[in-house]
Amino acid sequence: MSTPRLRAPRRTAARPHHIPIDEDFVPNIASAKKNMRKTRAATVRNRAQRSALRTALKKANAPDATAEVKLQAVKLLDRAARKGLIHRNAAGRYKSRLAKAS
Repeated sequence: MSTPRLRAPRRTAARPHHIPIDEDFVPNIASAKKNMRKTRAATVRNRAQRSALRTALKKANAPDATAEVKLQAVKLLDRAARKGLIHRNAAGRYKSRLAKAS
């Protein structure tokens, strides 16, 4: 009996999604340059908002958290879901856990 032939691994994209956009990749087309600028700006903005959200959630989940701190976390969750930073069901899940812990 012969052994089955193994398929060669698929080729990956020129720039996988986990590698940040840097100056080594410079597009020639104007629309691609603009998209690159937009992506870079959105990445910086999303990273900052995600960090603020995580910090607020950590403060809200602390044992000595006040109602004001929890309310601020809920507001940030609602905004993040509305803006598409996190999924709306994920925001609901976090809010439910906060309310349950109160």
